[in-house]
Amino acid sequence: MSTGVNSSEQTAGGAAADGGVLTAIDHVGIVVDDLDAAVGFYEQTFGAKVVHRERVEKDGVEEALLAAGGNYVQLLTPTREDSAVAKWLAKHGSGLHHVGYRVDSCQVALDRAVAAGVRALDAAPRPGSRGTTVAFLHPKSAYGTLIELVQEG
Repeated sequence: MSTGVNSSEQTAGGAAADGGVLTAIDHVGIVVDDLDAAVGFYEQTFGAKVVHRERVEKDGVEEALLAAGGNYVQLLTPTREDSAVAKWLAKHGSGLHHVGYRVDSCQVALDRAVAAGVRALDAAPRPGSRGTTVAFLHPKSAYGTLIELVQEG
């Protein structure tokens, strides 16, 4: 029984053959209170390697992306107390924050979600880390999961 989309189940453009807009899981976002310690844990425990590290001033976060097959583990820590991630960390502590799904077009995926009645946190796609375009969907509209739509390049 297949539980995911393999390469034979995707169109040439990368979209799911079933007409869906989610092409892959891009990353799992985990909020941590000590980024260096969390990176060390993944390096020592799993041999994971940091492939990208960036401070995103606009969002008040610093992130480290660790390779996990063709996907990533995104470790996030707040850099400002007024950031959404700082507020989330204060309320929930370290842990799973969101799931990022790859899409061919962030705008198309966002429009489709909004048309289906999903509450968007971003009115329009915006620049994300590592040169991506992103938009977030509210967890109350998505069965308790904060969703990030991620368009490469």
